[in-house]
Amino acid sequence: MMGERPLTLVFAGGGTGGHLYPALAIADEIRRRHADADIVFVGTRGKIESRVVPARGYRLVTIWISGFRRRLSAGTLLFPLKVLVALLQSALLLWRKKPDVVIGTGGYVCGPVVAAAQMLGRRTLIQEQNSVPGATTRMLAPRADEVHTAFEGSGRYLRRRDNIRLSGNPTREILGEVTREEGARFFGLDPGRMTLFVFGGSRGAATINAAMAPLAGSLAGDGIQVLWQTGEEDIEALRRRFGGAGRGVQLFPFIERMEYAYAACDLAVCRSGAMSLAELTRTGVPSILIPYPHAAADHQTENAKAMVEAGAGILIPDGDAARLLPAAVGGLINDRERLKTMGEAARVLGRPGAVGVLADAVERLARAG
Repeated sequence: MMGERPLTLVFAGGGTGGHLYPALAIADEIRRRHADADIVFVGTRGKIESRVVPARGYRLVTIWISGFRRRLSAGTLLFPLKVLVALLQSALLLWRKKPDVVIGTGGYVCGPVVAAAQMLGRRTLIQEQNSVPGATTRMLAPRADEVHTAFEGSGRYLRRRDNIRLSGNPTREILGEVTREEGARFFGLDPGRMTLFVFGGSRGAATINAAMAPLAGSLAGDGIQVLWQTGEEDIEALRRRFGGAGRGVQLFPFIERMEYAYAACDLAVCRSGAMSLAELTRTGVPSILIPYPHAAADHQTENAKAMVEAGAGILIPDGDAARLLPAAVGGLINDRERLKTMGEAARVLGRPGAVGVLADAVERLARAG
């Protein structure tokens, strides 16, 4: 209890797993501390939050908003109207709920909700995952009570500095607690065989899928298991291609229980979104990182460089993935000693206490409010 009523919180963050999962990690920690907490998530229809949030036992309220596209389209012309409607929807929700704190974890969903909270005088906390803060964070940060970053240098991109806290990216407690045997059994894999985990974020990555397609069959033929989250767009074509590969290549459009995937694998091939890196470092998984080239301010490349400098990963530019990935995988997958060294280096970078720091901040703001 915070005062005379349950702690009441509104979380805003979605569209992608990178914005949603930090919010879920914080919410789970709050719920662990305050079983009676009244927690509501705000998101959009048809995106990852519409499926994952209710499955995790939280209420989801949807608003009418989307990302801004720079090319001229019907969506671009509708964007100002969407912002206005989303602000009104958010303000109405906040007026009804009267939350102690509104927590934003970035992305277009976060914008109208946190902006409405600031206009209504509610306490706000922003959690920024990337080394280069996104446009939404830069817009909302000056009026936020606290802005929590994951990288040391992120503050230089923000106008106001006195409300910035370095906390790291929050990850779920279960990460790192699943054994290799449990992870392998979950996917029907052999825990005694080398396993490569390939994923491109919650929506997949066409470049990674194209680079892996010629490679996966030969790896399976050499006795190496491939666990592959393809995304929805490429899953059917890849299933046709690897339909006869048996247990050597396991294909999924989306993997919800990532803790089992990290536990089962020896090496990951993936993008370098901040939350992927937070999970890799928490679980001590070595990685080959292929940054998404169109990320704002190329922040995924900056994210990956920190892993490379620590000896925890290898960076391959997106345009070179098809050419360089086979040699990179081949040079690592059977080098157990190097994989062990890289995994230990990854674990050193992890911040397993980040979710506790952020939950403490939420409680502190609630009391101050």
